[in-house]
Amino acid sequence: MSKHWIFRVLPLSLAGLLGIAHAGPLSFKAALELAEQQSPNLAANTAQYQAAQASAIPAGALPDPKLFVGVENYPVSGMDSGHLKRDFMTMQKFGVMQEVPNSAKRKAREDIAGAGIEIASAQRLVLRQQLRRDTSVAWLNRYYLERKVSLFDELDRENKRLADAVRAQIAGGKSLAADAVMPRQEAVQLADRRDELTRDLTKARAVLRRLIGTAADGGIAGEPPALPVSGEHLHRQLEQHPELLAFTAETRKAEAEVREADAMKRSDWGVALAYQKRAPEFGDMVSVQLTFELPIDTGRRQDPLIAAKRLELNRIDAEREAMLREHVNQLENELADYAALTNQLERAEKVALPLAQEKVDLQTAGYKAGRGDLSAVLAARRELIDQRLKVIELQSQRAAMAAQLHFAYGDIAQ
Repeated sequence: MSKHWIFRVLPLSLAGLLGIAHAGPLSFKAALELAEQQSPNLAANTAQYQAAQASAIPAGALPDPKLFVGVENYPVSGMDSGHLKRDFMTMQKFGVMQEVPNSAKRKAREDIAGAGIEIASAQRLVLRQQLRRDTSVAWLNRYYLERKVSLFDELDRENKRLADAVRAQIAGGKSLAADAVMPRQEAVQLADRRDELTRDLTKARAVLRRLIGTAADGGIAGEPPALPVSGEHLHRQLEQHPELLAFTAETRKAEAEVREADAMKRSDWGVALAYQKRAPEFGDMVSVQLTFELPIDTGRRQDPLIAAKRLELNRIDAEREAMLREHVNQLENELADYAALTNQLERAEKVALPLAQEKVDLQTAGYKAGRGDLSAVLAARRELIDQRLKVIELQSQRAAMAAQLHFAYGDIAQ
């Protein structure tokens, strides 16, 4: 499952320079790339992965040998008391000792370290998936907010044309002089709504800046990508969700810990080699010593530890099942939301919006013909504005939902 190439992350300083280079219009794809290059969470995960790799190197190695020195048979009474070289049994001893854990224990420790690398790799997939999803939603949110702002530019121009038409009506005696105030009042309301959108756009830019850095300060370019949503495909991909794959790595680590605990029932051993120096009139000696660990009372020591590790496996299995059920529920809910948004958007574009435009046209024509009042025209225009904004909002919600589905279940990061 580990893919080493995904850890080739640029340093943050270089990523910052790339962000400056993208200070111009930013495409959807470029935003995703910059998010990965500048993510501090991914940088932290890289350090975690490298630490796990370094920790795996000595995992199965033997412990360091021990050097020992000492004196044996040193006399403390009698006529040779306090002398190192009078009694033939007195020896100055020095040597080395090596402890050797059993092979099953060393292999289990290697497996634990290897599983630690897999866990770091799996966690990176989770972080990358979340980052791509959040960045895509942030870019789309900003894109559709900018569309709303540009809509108000068009509405301002329409309001000026309406004001000119009202003045013409007043000059022709077809309208009251008080009607001249209404377009200006409408302009004030449009300005208030524009300010709200500008506020939301500033917040959206800040969210995107948190994810990609200073590149968010420029404009955005291009159209949103077409992200296909297939419920059947997403259900097939569900088992490959990064958060579920992370449990696989945790299971391997827990299984290795069970094997390590079980290996503690087997005896470790050690060897010691010593050189024993005596007085010149006596010969020097060498000695070899073997030691063996005696695992006794395993019912109170090793067995409880093995049981605890097996229970840890049960916990991981249960949590994975809970996570799977949560993702199934979330996927079903989001697919239902996406279907509802698709239907609502289709009705809004094909039915509600044309009807609102028709109402404005009819009210405007009646007003110009002297058969209607200006307040009805303005009310119809507000309905049209609300409907046009609703279409953009539905497009935004539908695109965001498609991005969440795609990057959570369809685009499995490798």
